[in-house]
Amino acid sequence: MRPEVVLVRTGVANVASVTAALRRLGVEPRLSDDPGVIREAAAVVLPGVGAFGAGMERLDAAGLVTPLRARVERGEPTLAICLGVQLLGIESEEEPGVPGLGVAPARTRRLMGAPRLPHFGWNEVAPDPGCTIIQPGEAYFAHSYRLDDSAALAAEGWAVARSNEGEPFVAAIERGAVLGCQFHPELSGAFGAALLERWLERAAVACAGGVA
Repeated sequence: MRPEVVLVRTGVANVASVTAALRRLGVEPRLSDDPGVIREAAAVVLPGVGAFGAGMERLDAAGLVTPLRARVERGEPTLAICLGVQLLGIESEEEPGVPGLGVAPARTRRLMGAPRLPHFGWNEVAPDPGCTIIQPGEAYFAHSYRLDDSAALAAEGWAVARSNEGEPFVAAIERGAVLGCQFHPELSGAFGAALLERWLERAAVACAGGVA
């Protein structure tokens, strides 16, 4: 059985494409910025487009920092997309002094090697051996910043997938039923649909009390 999926209303994301992608997989997501709903949801998607500071400000104003942080720390099914995965980290060069959720031990850095920014385009995604939800393929990116390739991620149980745009960068991270993608799975065709399907399957197992 599919888990109920709640999309976080961040105010800095166009959720229409994410909603459409989930509907194609038979899931009707619910949009909410209610902390209680986010806390109790079977599965949560944290989308994001735009600036790190505005994203964190919106989460803080809505009282969502604590429930989102707790979800990831407990390993509950959570998918963070684009800006969303950056918000999982400690901080960002984009907004110095603004703390992130701090649940992934990495910092967001400017993508220095790209020929032009923002970078829009398709890039190969190469998962480390520890990845299970993330598989090799090509995904669509739209970004100027990315998580740094911190060894601390592996030390805290995160498996990493990498890509390259003038320089290597973190394309995605996963740990149990928690998945963070710098790319947009909802815009990544068959590759993205298959990734969302695997995450939903992992979420269903976790919600049923299985090992994520």
